[in-house]
Amino acid sequence: MSRVEVIGAGLAGCEAAIQCARRGVPVRLLEMRPAKMTEAHETGDVAELVCSNSLKSNEPENAHGLLKEELRVLGSALLECAERAGVPGGKALVVDRRKFSAEVQSELSRLGVDIERSEVNSLPPMTAWYRARSVVSDPHQPTVDLAENRGQPHGGSRRALEGTDPIFGPVGAGITVIATGPLTSTSMAGALQALLGTEHLFFYDAIAPIVSAESLDMSRVFEGSRYDTGSDYLNCPMTQEEYDRFVTALLEAELYPLHEFEKPRFFEGCLPVEEIARRGRLALAFGPMKPVGLVDPRTGRRPFAVVQLRRENVEGTMHNLVGFQTRLKQGEQERIFKMIPGLEGATFLGFGSIHRNTYLDSPKVLLPTLQTRASPDLLVAGQLAGVEGYVESMGAGLIAGINAARLAMGDEPVEVPRDMMLGSLLAYISAQRGLENPGQSPAASTRPQSATVPVFQPMNANFGLLPRLENPGQSPAAKTRPQSGTVPVFRLRGRDKRSAMAGRALEAARGFALTAKQKRA
Repeated sequence: MSRVEVIGAGLAGCEAAIQCARRGVPVRLLEMRPAKMTEAHETGDVAELVCSNSLKSNEPENAHGLLKEELRVLGSALLECAERAGVPGGKALVVDRRKFSAEVQSELSRLGVDIERSEVNSLPPMTAWYRARSVVSDPHQPTVDLAENRGQPHGGSRRALEGTDPIFGPVGAGITVIATGPLTSTSMAGALQALLGTEHLFFYDAIAPIVSAESLDMSRVFEGSRYDTGSDYLNCPMTQEEYDRFVTALLEAELYPLHEFEKPRFFEGCLPVEEIARRGRLALAFGPMKPVGLVDPRTGRRPFAVVQLRRENVEGTMHNLVGFQTRLKQGEQERIFKMIPGLEGATFLGFGSIHRNTYLDSPKVLLPTLQTRASPDLLVAGQLAGVEGYVESMGAGLIAGINAARLAMGDEPVEVPRDMMLGSLLAYISAQRGLENPGQSPAASTRPQSATVPVFQPMNANFGLLPRLENPGQSPAAKTRPQSGTVPVFRLRGRDKRSAMAGRALEAARGFALTAKQKRA
């Protein structure tokens, strides 16, 4: 049985490694931290969360909640760890970062996964052999320039690649999962670019500030979640005058400069707060500062705008500013965010920052199985593959791990059904969608339906990815309502429609779980 190499101990890499180990497949996890850090990570911990500590909604009628339900059916190890590390967060799954990493480390140790702390600068020789065989017959793709295939043209023989790699061992020694994440090192990015023959795209993902709970002025803050669903958030209400002054300060604030070669391409789901403000003076009031569902108990009225603070750890000693990712200079952050009611004397335990995220032009290079088109023994998982979000990365890691294990055992890889949220997401990033499958994102509907997508951007879970409901029927919720006959699905709207889609997705997930089942530890 071949050994599986997993490069990168983030969410996707750890999930992939655990899935292999649970199936009895020998696996090695390689991670460059802490010897070499990224510009965003703070520790050498496995599965470190560098942005928010929220894994978003748990409700199945929400796209992220549905994805979690699918992963529970499929046996996601990291989702199990997240639930054990949970902190109060209303309807969302919110975790204590350190406890979450510790839970993941504990599971890796329990399974005996070997973790090697060293940077990987090249790809395994096996991938070079496949590339030399012209698995992808594209004359426009450049020759791979790797240690075992230096200058070999297309059509090079395996004999020319025989030998031993200092990291990966003999040529053809095993299967590899690349899960180096959005902060992939320059050397690894170059190796991937050389193999896959495509340029990387990039965008910027911003981090929100963290404040000390004891430094907050609780006389100006009230507890509560939207629509009286709990008291897990601290809410800082603003009048219209306070909001206007705050927006003006944001628009005039000094930002960290970008290098000349850097062109920001922000992901819509994690926009810096100052970028939202530039879209219009009321954009924040309809975005992360929206007051809907909240009533200030001191006035009995809904505020004009609200800044929400979310618990960062189990003890509740730290809170992050929800939706306040930023690239403001640190001094500006302290000055402007102290304009928020209740934060006038706040102690900032962590400032917001911004870092470049790297991802592949996945429709050109990946299959729905997460194998690369250039090399069937090389898989890519996580945000590097073009999924966006914590749970999405876990899902991609889970499928990469399942398929890596299957390949190592001589079995065929499996493709996730498109009725599932995870299946539709992987189909989207691999461009395996066409006119026969109307389930696509709104943005995708304007793109040519071909083997590649001209402009690819990362995608997170959303109901727009799922295929339409085709057969007459009704949602589970609709069955409890007095009505004659059944409700055709084309008439379902809102929550009923999402509920029907979720039911179909979970049914597909249960069937897929049996198909993908292998020995588990």
